[in-house]
Amino acid sequence: MANHKSAKKRARQTVKRNETNRSRRSAIRTLSKEAETAATAGDSAASVKALRRAESALSKDAGKTLHWKTAARKTSRLAKRAKAAAKKA
Repeated sequence: MANHKSAKKRARQTVKRNETNRSRRSAIRTLSKEAETAATAGDSAASVKALRRAESALSKDAGKTLHWKTAARKTSRLAKRAKAAAKKA
């Protein structure tokens, strides 16, 4: 357990940041799954809408919770799958 005043504060900040990051990661995973399922279902309109929401969340989170290159990679892969689904439909 922390003994110094500054260490106690850092411990409190860590707990708060951990909750925020967990929430953000969870939201990104959910939006990514929605985009994936829409793409595999073949519904191009829903796929585009879900892709935009996931892309927005990833770009907002880049540099905060996720590394910016990780966010770019995930966005690229989602867009690639949505494009492939649109071609099939």
